[in-house]
Amino acid sequence: MKDSLRQQFERLAYRLAELDTILADGSAAADMKRYRSLTKEQAEVSELVSQYRQYQQCEADLAEAQAWLADPEMADMAKEEIASAQAEMTRLHAALQLALLPRDPDDERPAFLEIRAGAGGDESALFAADLARMYLRYAERRGWKTEVLSASESDLGGYKELVLRIDGEKVYGSLKFESGGHRVQRVPATESQGRIHTSACTVAVLAEPDEAEEITLNPAELRIDTYRASGAGGQHINKTDSAVRVTHVPTGLVAECQDDRSQHRNKAKALAVLSARLRDKDRNERAAKDAAARKSLIGTGDRSDRIRTYNFPQGRLTDHRINLTLYKLGAIMDGELDDVAAGLQAAQAAEQLAILEEGKSA
Repeated sequence: MKDSLRQQFERLAYRLAELDTILADGSAAADMKRYRSLTKEQAEVSELVSQYRQYQQCEADLAEAQAWLADPEMADMAKEEIASAQAEMTRLHAALQLALLPRDPDDERPAFLEIRAGAGGDESALFAADLARMYLRYAERRGWKTEVLSASESDLGGYKELVLRIDGEKVYGSLKFESGGHRVQRVPATESQGRIHTSACTVAVLAEPDEAEEITLNPAELRIDTYRASGAGGQHINKTDSAVRVTHVPTGLVAECQDDRSQHRNKAKALAVLSARLRDKDRNERAAKDAAARKSLIGTGDRSDRIRTYNFPQGRLTDHRINLTLYKLGAIMDGELDDVAAGLQAAQAAEQLAILEEGKSA
């Protein structure tokens, strides 16, 4: 293990001692929010320090076993002990490295998932509907709750635009790599000569902000319009202006919601989406500055990036960011996204490790 990593774990050991002292003082519980934050940090740091101490013990065991090699009667046993210690050290070293990687605090948050048809006309809108079904089935498999906030349907039953809210365990962390351009290659149902067409959709995944971290919206900068919701909804939805569209005038960002009969609740949901979009815009601008010296493996986050191709004639999905190709497109479109998500998360971890090692060796 490099000295730089050892120094980080020794600092964590000092931090653990500090946390133990703070929490041992009964006064720490006076502020419950701070107390919960400290106990959570204590549990995380304690686990890391424990693993580091195990690694150190393995080093001591290895040194002792290597000393036995000089004794012919102990040599065979020493070789077994050396192999065992080295294997355990390799496992612990990998776990400790991963534990040091920076975590995105938004990974645990619910998310807004937006799908918009792009080039390709009606076929693009139909593909947007296929993507929506894919994500809804994936959410169902994961036990997540989904809610349609707004939908603009096309003439043939697809979507020009669809906004979902998804809530559950690690939703944003699981879906954030879906942001970008999705391209489809297939024979459209409207194609009489069997020619393969290419069309595209864009997907944006936004973390829903914590209420304490939401951007404060200035009412003077908002334009709020009400209108009658389109699509199915019964007699009521056709008679009242319950749908709400909110425009943030300085940036031109727009959010709307039409799924509820209550104009008040639609307005609240639209404001939440707008807040998430403003926060995402700020996040992307900061990320672009941070990545000026080095482009991230997972992509720039630019919504125009072509991140993935769905080739139906070949039953193939290709994620261009990590050169991942899977020949099980039918299962993926039915919501089996675990292999894709795992590949992207592993690629990000590998990239973060490389950056960590570069930074420590510089």
